[in-house]
Parts: sequence; C-alpha cells; structure tokens
Amino acid sequence: MHEDGNGGGHGGESAAPPSGVDQEYLALERELTVLMRRARAKQGEMARAVHPDLESAAYGLLVRLDECGRQRATELAAYIGVGKATMSRQLRALEDLGLVAREPDPADGRAWLVHLTEEGSRRVQRVREARRARYVSQLAHWDRHEVAELARLLRQLNQGMEK
Repeated sequence: MHEDGNGGGHGGESAAPPSGVDQEYLALERELTVLMRRARAKQGEMARAVHPDLESAAYGLLVRLDECGRQRATELAAYIGVGKATMSRQLRALEDLGLVAREPDPADGRAWLVHLTEEGSRRVQRVREARRARYVSQLAHWDRHEVAELARLLRQLNQGMEK
C-alpha cells in the first residue's frame, strides 16, 4: 500500500486523473507531498532534540547559521522566506535559549550579525550528525551513486523553484 499526501493509503478505487494531466507530474506531486509532510514532522523532532522549547520553524535558521556562519537578520529572513518582524521574533527566542547571539556588523555599524553560540553549535552538530546517521542506515541498500544522483536532482529541483 502506498501512502498519499494525507497519510492514508490508496484503496482499490482511484479517481481518474484530470484530463490532460501527465501521470509523471501527478506522481511527482504525490511523492513530494509525502516527502514534505514527513520532513515537517522530522523537523519538529530535530528542533526538540536541539532544545525542548525550540519552535520547529527555527531549526532551519540554526542549520543555515551552522552552514553559512554569521549572517544579517535580513539575509536569514530572505533565505527562509519570512518578514523582518517574524525573523526578529524567532531570533529573540533563539537568543533567549542561548543558541544564537548578535554582534555589530563591522561593515555597517547600524546592522547586526547573528551567529550560533558555542552551545548552539554543539547542539545543532549533534542533531545533524544523528540525522545523517539515520540517512546512512535508511539508505544502506542504495548504491552511493544513487544517493548522489538523488541529491543532485533535489538540488536541481530546489534551484528551479527559486526562479
């Protein structure tokens, strides 16, 4: 049985696809819906593993800071796709948890750079290492070239969606 985007299985009946719709794109939509639903659930688990009071949405900010280092709040807001007020609120919450800190931007005294604290970095690294270990375990039966191809295709998809 295959799971659909709402978590249910397909029964013996299936609705006829709308006329003119390619089956490949319907299959893509279905699989991406399942993947995104599962990713949202896992993101919540990973956020709680970093800190029990961490909001699910803030986990992506921590990963971005882990990968890119110091960033302005405006850069983070643009990357995540939220407004300045939302970003300010999330950063304040992360600061209150001791996971990020701000410092003046040497290139512009009016701006601030956000970075992970040592504690934030340690916690994020621990969770990311555990996640990678799960991927290795779950995809152990895959050829490494298939894993690389999947990563390449997902990157191509993500870049195409930025346009």
